[in-house]
Amino acid sequence: MSLFNSLNIGYSGLTTSQIGISVTGNNIANAETEGYSRQRVVTAAATPIGLDPGQRGNGSDVTEIVRIFDQFVFDRYSDTSEKKENSDFLRKTMEELSSYFPEIDNVGIKTDLQEYFNMWQSFADNPDNNAVKIALSQQTETLSQHINQTRTQVTDLQDSINNQLFVAVDEVNRLAKEIANINGAILAGESDGVSNANDLKDRRNVLERSIDKLIDSDVFGGLIESKTQTDSNIAVKSGSYSLLVSGINIIDGPNFHEIGISKETNASGMYDVYFEKQDGKRINFTDQLHGGKIGAILELRGSTVNTVDGTPTNGTLQTVLNQLDTFAEGIIEHTNNLYARSATDEMQSNIITTDANQGLTSSGHNINKGSFDVIVYNIDGEEVATRTIEINDITVLDDTVTDGTTTPPTVTPATTSSIIGQINRPKDDNADNNPDNDINSLITAKYINGQVSFAVNNKSEGYTFSIKDNFDENSQSGGTNFAGALGMSRYFDGSNAKDIRLNSTLQEDPSLIKGHAEESEGNNLVALDMIQLQFERVEFTTEDKNGVVKVNDTIYGYFDSIASDVGSKTNAIIIKNDSLTAQFSAIELEYESVSKVSIDEELTNLIKYQTAYGAAAKVITTIDQMMNTLLGIKQ
Repeated sequence: MSLFNSLNIGYSGLTTSQIGISVTGNNIANAETEGYSRQRVVTAAATPIGLDPGQRGNGSDVTEIVRIFDQFVFDRYSDTSEKKENSDFLRKTMEELSSYFPEIDNVGIKTDLQEYFNMWQSFADNPDNNAVKIALSQQTETLSQHINQTRTQVTDLQDSINNQLFVAVDEVNRLAKEIANINGAILAGESDGVSNANDLKDRRNVLERSIDKLIDSDVFGGLIESKTQTDSNIAVKSGSYSLLVSGINIIDGPNFHEIGISKETNASGMYDVYFEKQDGKRINFTDQLHGGKIGAILELRGSTVNTVDGTPTNGTLQTVLNQLDTFAEGIIEHTNNLYARSATDEMQSNIITTDANQGLTSSGHNINKGSFDVIVYNIDGEEVATRTIEINDITVLDDTVTDGTTTPPTVTPATTSSIIGQINRPKDDNADNNPDNDINSLITAKYINGQVSFAVNNKSEGYTFSIKDNFDENSQSGGTNFAGALGMSRYFDGSNAKDIRLNSTLQEDPSLIKGHAEESEGNNLVALDMIQLQFERVEFTTEDKNGVVKVNDTIYGYFDSIASDVGSKTNAIIIKNDSLTAQFSAIELEYESVSKVSIDEELTNLIKYQTAYGAAAKVITTIDQMMNTLLGIKQ
């Protein structure tokens, strides 16, 4: 073995130590780089030289530069990151939603509702006082505006996170495209079968975790390899690479397949997420997306959208909106149903979209089986005629046949299953054989252009009428709600929390507000009924995926259920978030203990490589001196 071979051994020691110092320096430089995994130099004895009496060492070779990375720990870290991001977004949004229901501080809708009923009490005590009517109208507007405002806040929150869905999906596409490009670079960098694209793989892991924060995804690749001879913490994937979202392959090696998002088909601007196949067919998989920020957005906004009006059919925020609408609808209908007891000379319903020949109890309006009375009063407020109108499963609005020549119209007697027919058909209401004082002679019912109207035939004679629901103590419905559901006599305009408001006529002139049934001085029967309404269990009707749902509760009770539901959900999410945060911290610490750079450890390695480098240099110096000695002998 020549001195030149010995010189090469020293040189290999220098090279190995130099590479070790370079890798250690790189570790120190990236100590605070997100996702960077510390790297180690793997060395092995160079191929020995076969000499008598045996093989002689030939120095050292750097066989590999590996990163200290445990795929199993990273998978747990990434999975927990996804859960924590999901929980963080839910918590932030629910805490904001809770702030819209500050009932615990004696402010909010419930407080306004209590003041509203207090004003009806003041009105009942002073039924002819216009100043009290003005105060009642103002409190009614305050209550209505607060309901409008709360619904608007929830809607704005829903719209905001809907817009965030677009941004989040766009970010997933950007990250996925970058991963696909990195995959191509990794394939090229490792094509020699020896090199490790460590920094590229670190970058890919950072991007994978970023996608996981946005949406639950699954990465499939080759087998996991362990390198315990280098470090017991190493367990890395190698080979093919695919990333799937809800079963849709968006990354296949260096190839990227974009996730689409559009709101073109939704009237309310709600985004749908889809995947477009090669044949151009779109697969909507919005309701299949879970986890991460996107999963939280869809859980809150709603993952399925009604194709008719474009509103979500599920979701926490949509549930609150539906509950607020049901709450406001209940107030509107039950108040208007009672207000129809106030005598007037004409009533006209809201525009009705259902067919006149459709059964009322199945028409989508909140109308129940039962009966109501139409009562006519004379100019002195005395009751002159009463007729009970029945509503059953086959009752419709109008199936009458008229000759079109008489007023009131001549109604075919057989057509008595409709509201119009029951009012207009001849009947001796007072059993006195006098046709001039019967309901069909005193008032006329019509159904024209989608509106039901009842009107006194001769207003100049001072006749008025009212509608009084017949409440059955054994009925859960609490009356037919005919006048309230159709808005025959309106104290409130509107149909839900979005547009509830005091009737525009009463708003312009509060002195027109009525607290009486029949017109007589000091009559406060309707005002008293309004006060009692706050204590009565009434019917709230809504729809969910299972169909129409009817809930019997007090007005206060139903609103309390909305506020408490928001509060309890928020509290549950906060508790879960605290637990996930603690779990995430523990797993993050475990991940960092495996892959994160330790400055103390790197400084130790730096001293080790520096010492080795000096020793290798000493070997070269010694051999140099030996060669000089040999050359000197020759001279």
